Amino acid sequence: MRVAVAGCCHGELDKIYETLALAERRGSGPVDLLLCCGDFQAVRNEADLRCMAVPPKYRHMQTFYRYYSGEKKAPVLTIFIGGNHEASNHLQELPYGGWVAPNIYYLGHFECPPYNSSTIRSIYHVRNIEVYKLKQLKQPVHIFLSHDWPRNIYHYGNKKQLLKTKSFFRQEVENSTLGSPAASELLEHLQPAYWFSAHLHVKFAALMQHQATDKDQAGKETKFLALDKCLPHRDFLQVLEIEHDPSAPEYLEYDVEWLTVLRATDDLINVTGGLWNMPEDNGLHTRWDYSATEETMKEVMEKLNHDPKVPCNFTMTAACYDPSKPQTQVKLVHRINPQTTEFCAQLGITDINVMIQKAREEEHHQCGEYEQQGDPGTEESEEDRSEYNTDTSALSSINPDEIMLDEEEEEEEEEEEAVSAHSDMNTPSVEPASDQASDLSTSFSDIRNLPSSMFVSSDDASRSPASGEGKCGETVESGDEKDLAKFPLKRLSDEHEPEQRKKIKRRNQAIYAAVDDGDASAE
Repeated sequence: MRVAVAGCCHGELDKIYETLALAERRGSGPVDLLLCCGDFQAVRNEADLRCMAVPPKYRHMQTFYRYYSGEKKAPVLTIFIGGNHEASNHLQELPYGGWVAPNIYYLGHFECPPYNSSTIRSIYHVRNIEVYKLKQLKQPVHIFLSHDWPRNIYHYGNKKQLLKTKSFFRQEVENSTLGSPAASELLEHLQPAYWFSAHLHVKFAALMQHQATDKDQAGKETKFLALDKCLPHRDFLQVLEIEHDPSAPEYLEYDVEWLTVLRATDDLINVTGGLWNMPEDNGLHTRWDYSATEETMKEVMEKLNHDPKVPCNFTMTAACYDPSKPQTQVKLVHRINPQTTEFCAQLGITDINVMIQKAREEEHHQCGEYEQQGDPGTEESEEDRSEYNTDTSALSSINPDEIMLDEEEEEEEEEEEAVSAHSDMNTPSVEPASDQASDLSTSFSDIRNLPSSMFVSSDDASRSPASGEGKCGETVESGDEKDLAKFPLKRLSDEHEPEQRKKIKRRNQAIYAAVDDGDASAE
């Protein structure tokens, strides 16, 4: 099957789908599935926008609301994971995943953190219980998505080319601190055939050979691919041919083994602010193995009435943004999504949002009022203040290409200049196919047919990973720079002259330094 993979979306759904359509016309046929590796930004309205963990000047409505309202429909089945720039209140409604719009499915957090002063940073962390549940899986995993890279994956690709492109990664690469240790742990344990990531805003491929667990069998291989963000002249989209059972249905199905693990670990759910250790074989716990058995999977299939099909039960739970009637004071409400209610009832597990709501009601009863969220030290106006902390300190990797806190307004002009300076002026642009495509920036229409970047050369090779021999894939990048002003541009580093790059401000360095790398990805 033909699978398209996208890096950081940043709400640019229209651009991504239009670019994908062009890739289909230029390629060998339609794409069956689109996978998005985080920073999707499923923003429905102004309240969602205020819940994004970015400074107010970066809060742009973008185009997702049109798909949420039904004005548009995703042209291809789209599956996405969360990143560190999301409408947290929206995704919180679907802790086990669900439809955020017709044909757009969210692979949810398996544990929904309560937003209080002691756990506000864990919104961006991979938590221990998530890693613990995933490590209960025994059946082969074909594709794994993570927003951040697995730590040390850069040692299995063209590291020299990576550091040439992103020279500010050098210290972290040399110290083996770039990337997520939790993702690295899962990569070693699950050994999936493919691993796709985003976050660091650069295209990078690697081939990891795992050690054989059986002397009679060769070790498994993981093909890793990270992609850039959706901006002109950036490698943010790639189409791959991936092995697929032709007899499999054309709709989404639940993984019975995973649902069995969810049922087995239901008693481990904890929505308090305290830390706790996962069960292990150390003599202190009566049970530490929550993996699925044939018997428990049969029980789950009975719960599903022997039909694992994911129901198409999308429901609007919040008013949609109306450009003609902006609402700057939309009240933020903790909502219970019917999809989650139905899923939990059918499987017989705890609805995390109901548990959180009850905990808040108890807190309200005891204290007389709910604890107020937000940064008390902010100087933003009431309408601009985010309900959630905008601290990104829990990210395991410092990336100058990411949005920083407290950035100066005058940096915006520098960003535009930086993007223009780094545009690939030698890449020919492609004219839109019709007048209807006039809104599509021709800067998103360049397609290059390259040998598969999933097979990489060594550090000492003179060519980039994308130029190795192998099966042809399609890399879609952007071209003409005339539409740059339409994008909510992010801070960009000077990749060709790193010594000229603006340094992270001292207050931001202190924020990042406050979080230990070992705790940043798993609490």
